[in-house]
Amino acid sequence: MPETHAKAAIEFRQAEFRHGDRPILKGLSLEVREGETLILLGRSGSGKTTALKLVNRLLEPNSGEVLVDGRATADWDPIRLRRQIGYVIQDAGLFPHFTVERNVGLVPELEHWPENRRKERVADVLRIVGLEPAQFAARHPGELSGGQKQRVGVARALAADPPFLLMDEPFGALDPLTRAEIQKEFLAIQQQLNKTIIFVTHDLREALLFGARIALLEAGELAGTYEPQAFLRTTEPLAAAYVATLGRGAARPTLEKSPEKRGA
Repeated sequence: MPETHAKAAIEFRQAEFRHGDRPILKGLSLEVREGETLILLGRSGSGKTTALKLVNRLLEPNSGEVLVDGRATADWDPIRLRRQIGYVIQDAGLFPHFTVERNVGLVPELEHWPENRRKERVADVLRIVGLEPAQFAARHPGELSGGQKQRVGVARALAADPPFLLMDEPFGALDPLTRAEIQKEFLAIQQQLNKTIIFVTHDLREALLFGARIALLEAGELAGTYEPQAFLRTTEPLAAAYVATLGRGAARPTLEKSPEKRGA
């Protein structure tokens, strides 16, 4: 289905956020289409994480509004809103005293899923992220490598099958080889599941790999939105500066999305 026909699942309408007198986001207007992965690309301090936190009401806009599934976030119960949204952060944020099984199954547990259903779902999502339940479910986070923790973090975000995912530089702290492995696995997951995803990164290669569109932020403002190939071709100075970091002969990474899933 052409992207232009997809409805807005998340929408920023002139959303602004200030920390004291310092503006962090300045009049952000942006739509995230149902089923797409939108990349928020920008340098540190550009407002990317702030924009994510406005979606799940960890922060409230000082002016303007953010809509999720057609409703202003201010009209959502915060707990109900957050349980509709999987949230993956850089350090996974696992509870160290919980087993992997309980970390992953936390939201289904809070939603009072029957134990058998919860256990089956935990096993399913662990397999999706490449962790065999018999080997990992009973472990604690301290027994896991960094890459395994991030896989558990992704599994936890998927456990209750939320329609929305927010991902805040989820692979940024990993070593290059582990990061490449998990990126490849997540690309397969992304194409398998019909989720609306906002993915924060400062890495253009990652943006080109995962994004149906790239929203470029600079100093709290939206500098432009681009489809990946258009980003590589643009002469707009800020975007072109990012492309220059790829070196000569820049091309989209080779882990291509299958045609039927492009933009999913």
